[in-house]
Amino acid sequence: MGYTQQLPPYAPSPFGLQHCLYRFTYMWLRNGDNFWFFLTTVGESRAYGFRFFGGRWNQYSIALRDIVSFNCSPIPTLY
Repeated sequence: MGYTQQLPPYAPSPFGLQHCLYRFTYMWLRNGDNFWFFLTTVGESRAYGFRFFGGRWNQYSIALRDIVSFNCSPIPTLY
């Protein structure tokens, strides 16, 4: 039997997303959409950055209440 990740029934707090600033982050939204997002700013109710769409990076914002889950890419090391 495979492992199923439990997703929280609430929107992520802005403080949790702060750790993903200037990192590639995979987002899962309430509407079933999921995509790569480069996070540049986190406000009280929205996250701002760039979404890869149509073969290029476009400016995009997401309402925090619409985010079900997210996962930041690890920070690369020089070693």
